[in-house]
Amino acid sequence: MTDQYPNAERAAAFLRGRIGGDTPPVANRQPPVANRTPPTANRQSPVADLAIVLGSGLGDFTQSLGNPLSISYTDIPHWPASAVVGHAGKLVVGTIAGKRVAALSGRAHFYEGHPMSVATFATRVVGLLGVRTLVLTNAAGGINLSFKPGTLMVIDDHINLMGTNPLVGANDDRFGPRFPDMTEVYSKRLREIADAAAASCGVAVAHGVYVALHGPSYETPAEIRYLRTIGADAVGMSTVPEAIVARHMGMEVLGISCITNPAAGVLPQPLVHDEVMEVARRVRGEFSKLLEAIIERV
Repeated sequence: MTDQYPNAERAAAFLRGRIGGDTPPVANRQPPVANRTPPTANRQSPVADLAIVLGSGLGDFTQSLGNPLSISYTDIPHWPASAVVGHAGKLVVGTIAGKRVAALSGRAHFYEGHPMSVATFATRVVGLLGVRTLVLTNAAGGINLSFKPGTLMVIDDHINLMGTNPLVGANDDRFGPRFPDMTEVYSKRLREIADAAAASCGVAVAHGVYVALHGPSYETPAEIRYLRTIGADAVGMSTVPEAIVARHMGMEVLGISCITNPAAGVLPQPLVHDEVMEVARRVRGEFSKLLEAIIERV
């Protein structure tokens, strides 16, 4: 944790040089968020109105951006590469619905063997770039028996069963407080915006609780029954560390899961990653339509 700030600053400085930062401050457009502790870099104008992390199979959203500037993760100092199928590994900055958007096509996962400080590095950099709104998306398994493949679920809350927390270790006060509040990880304001956007564009959304496990193996049927019992609606291997770090830095967070498959034990067949990717590709039109409507309202 103690080495993360200077590395994140170097990455942010590199990106600010490539992207620029002359957009009006987002703080002028939205109410303050509780426990906000703005990083030092926030004294400059943000490079984008909001950032979006695109989960497995959802990276095609970057094609909706106007005047795109694409930067490979491998070119950004200290930025971890994205090695998972369905993650392009690039940052694309462009405009949509009159807003400037930084879209992260792919993420580093804890299950790849990265420490939490690496898995959440991109979130730290986005915060230091002055971005105050973060949309986290993922592909997830459906625990709630009413969810069908292709369901888009707005995350109301999460359960962290990854066995650790990205804030473990010495706290760096330049990022945020030692004990950040997690009462409202996923902004009520943004969830209401997502509902209004869904209604306006005719895309159905569900709501639920997302549970994050370490992975990379899929869960057993017994584990899924346990997760259903404790109140989880969807399960995945990402998002929660990023959401915790974003709230630590005072960002406002919206989470959206694409339910790509019923979780283990719901159906008699085994889970296959290729099928997960295929469902994500099938709903990309509705997903992009929903994101664009949300961005327009943020």
